[in-house]
Amino acid sequence: MNYKHLFGPVNSRRLGTSLGVDLIPFKYCPLNCVYCEVQSTTHLTLERSEYFPITEILTELDAFLSTNPHLDYITFSGAGEPTLYSKIGDIIAFIKTNYPQYKVALLTNSILLHDEELRREILVCDLILPSLDAVSQEAFEKINRPVPGVLSTDIIAGLIALRQEYHGKMLLEVFIVPGINAHDAELILLAEAINAIKPDEVQINSLDRPGTEDWVTAADPDTLKHVKKVFEKLTNSKIEIIAKLKADPKIEVLDKDIVNNIKSILIRRPLTAEDLASTLNLHINEVSKILRQLSSEAKLSISRENRGVFYQWIQ
Repeated sequence: MNYKHLFGPVNSRRLGTSLGVDLIPFKYCPLNCVYCEVQSTTHLTLERSEYFPITEILTELDAFLSTNPHLDYITFSGAGEPTLYSKIGDIIAFIKTNYPQYKVALLTNSILLHDEELRREILVCDLILPSLDAVSQEAFEKINRPVPGVLSTDIIAGLIALRQEYHGKMLLEVFIVPGINAHDAELILLAEAINAIKPDEVQINSLDRPGTEDWVTAADPDTLKHVKKVFEKLTNSKIEIIAKLKADPKIEVLDKDIVNNIKSILIRRPLTAEDLASTLNLHINEVSKILRQLSSEAKLSISRENRGVFYQWIQ
């Protein structure tokens, strides 16, 4: 089967063996974050809609999950904001009804969590990973570049409301952009917001792959340790600096055609050959050979960064 809305499973840094579910057209999002690894937002929107027929997505899920693959999570993520999909609640309900053995995770930028109806739709998720990168409106607009009129205070209010209603596990991600939100004044504001939200854990993240804007750099280890220290001092939440991923030999793939699997991942985010090898549990030599062939066919864009050579599928 040719999967349009599923990708992976991938070996995720946070979720183990994760089957990705992509509900939204490429780069439809309420934000245009400077650090986004999947390029600039082309459709900046707050509109919730059935962007693809729900039957397409359910058919793909049924086809793959009926094979009883080993998965730690089925994860709503991809190259757009998944909560924009107006029937996400129906899809979660389908999984929970027909494949209750699988856990469901949601990655969200938190923008739409003020919507009470949306919050009801996602309450049955086993894990929700929202993000909050800044509290001051100035820092929020510099980092996240939202749809005009979106306020950071509304995002925080939505996160607080979700935490009060949601009884599953919530891991709040804070993405550190040096020069904007790594200074103590912003960190103190973030700590106050964390105390109000009460997540189970705060995960500190920083640039690992090429971002949308070239000027965005990765936070150095000392900066990340300082952020962690501030949060540990001022909040009651567990604080973690997100670690690198490790290979998992149990990964089963959507498609036995390795090229199709590589395409399904690189069309959504750039990775190095080493990342791909670890993500798909393949030998680096095999991955490198395929990447060379795809590059010669002009199917990949190549970016040389501090961490290595990144490949992304050309749309």
